Amino acid sequence: MSYRQLTEGQRYQISLLLSEKFSLRKIAQKLDVSPSTVSRELRRNSVTSGCYEPGKAHQKSTARRSHSQKRSICRRTVAAVELLLSVDWSPEQIAAVCRSIGRPVSHEWIYSHIIRDFRRGGEFYKHLRHRLKRYRKRTHKQRGRIVDRRSIHDRPEIVGTRKRYGDWEIDTVIGKRGTGVIVTALERKSRFYVTRKVFSKNANEVAGALIEMLEPFQSLVHTITADNGLEFAEHKRIAKALDADVYFADPYASYQRGANENANGLLRQYVPKGCNLRILTNEMLTKIQQRINLRPRKILGFKQPDVIFKEQLQYAQSECCSY
Repeated sequence: MSYRQLTEGQRYQISLLLSEKFSLRKIAQKLDVSPSTVSRELRRNSVTSGCYEPGKAHQKSTARRSHSQKRSICRRTVAAVELLLSVDWSPEQIAAVCRSIGRPVSHEWIYSHIIRDFRRGGEFYKHLRHRLKRYRKRTHKQRGRIVDRRSIHDRPEIVGTRKRYGDWEIDTVIGKRGTGVIVTALERKSRFYVTRKVFSKNANEVAGALIEMLEPFQSLVHTITADNGLEFAEHKRIAKALDADVYFADPYASYQRGANENANGLLRQYVPKGCNLRILTNEMLTKIQQRINLRPRKILGFKQPDVIFKEQLQYAQSECCSY
């Protein structure tokens, strides 16, 4: 039997039955309600001394419901939430920003709003990273070997602490078979994310793309951590061109490059698995990359990666010029 609000008359019945030493279960049977309804009523609406007075109990319940209605989300806040959803911000990011501008709303309410919209045939769910889909465990394929790879366990300890800028994680995102590959790189501390489309997973192509992507930020490139894909076999060429050290994560340990994996998940909102990458230009990819970098991140105190990284880059470049 589900919970429902009690009437004032039922509260007087409860008081009378209590005075006659009826158990909570018997009282519930008399009122045709759930025993938990009676228990909740006594817990929430009894007076401070622990006595149950039906008149005061009804006043407390009415006041609580009135306060709850006053806290309903106003139309302007709903409009702001829907606007930020339309540019792919997550409910948690939206809740943080709304709170900072004096329009408090919880991320739980935003998820509920999206689900209600979905049930009405709306499309806000399409702006969520996972689009209300359940996670499916992936299987792994055995990879080949990379010559002279340096293990992540040889990487300087400071990289793991994220206390400095300039440590990157790299990966590739695959489209429909034979239509291209997206090379991705993420700076670990700021979460700044860059991308470049190439025609295949050929190691020379991937190395060339990475060098072009990271050269503009060379003053903030100290280490690079990759997975064990053979597309990164030209790691020595990358290290020499960028004057950086390249390390490789353990096999099947994507959590060791978790920030890059997470950013690739954001990219998948715009480039779904099986997408034909022939129709995706690098200009289009740059706009997607910019949208991702302008999303505030919880781990950064809801600051934007683009702002944080570019401020640090400007500082690093000015320091280089001063020498």
